[in-house]
Amino acid sequence: MTELTYLFAAVAVLAGLVTSISIWAPRRLWLKLTALGAAAMFLPIGYLSLAHLLSLPKPVALEWWLTHAPTATVLGSTVREDEAIYLWLQLEQVAEPRAYALPWSRDLAEQLQTAQREADANQSQVRMRLPFEATLDDREPKFYALPQPPLPSKDVGRAPAQVYDRNTDV
Repeated sequence: MTELTYLFAAVAVLAGLVTSISIWAPRRLWLKLTALGAAAMFLPIGYLSLAHLLSLPKPVALEWWLTHAPTATVLGSTVREDEAIYLWLQLEQVAEPRAYALPWSRDLAEQLQTAQREADANQSQVRMRLPFEATLDDREPKFYALPQPPLPSKDVGRAPAQVYDRNTDV
C-alpha cells in the first residue's frame, strides 16, 4: 500500500505544478479557473484509478521493481486458455503476496499443472524459477514442486524420561 501513496504523491505534485503554471500564465480568468477545476477533478480520479489497479493482476512484463527475484512460491493459480495464466505469488523480498498475469503458453500451463500434481502428492509447495525474466532456456522447467518435507527427527540422543515414584520421599 505504500507504493500507492508514493505514486499518488508524485501525481499530485505534478498536477500541482502544471496547475500552478497554468494559473500564473498570462491568460484569461476563465482559462485559469478551468485549469484549477481540471486539477481538482484529476486528483481523485488519479487516486481511484491507482486504487483500482491494486486489485488487478499485474502483467509480468511490467514488473520493474523486483526483476531480479530468483524464485517465488506459487500460492494459487488460474489458467485461462488463450488468454493468460494468473498467479498469486509470494516473493522472498516482499511481505505480502502479489497477483501477476503470465502471457498464455500451453507449455507453461502444462508445467504448472504437473508441478501442482507433484506438490499435492508430496504435500509441498509449487515454486517458480525467475518469475520476471523471459528466458529461452527450456532445459529447466519454470514451475517445479518442492520435494517432500523430511519426517521429524526421532531425537535419538535425548535424555531418558523422568519417572516419578510416589513412594519415595522428596
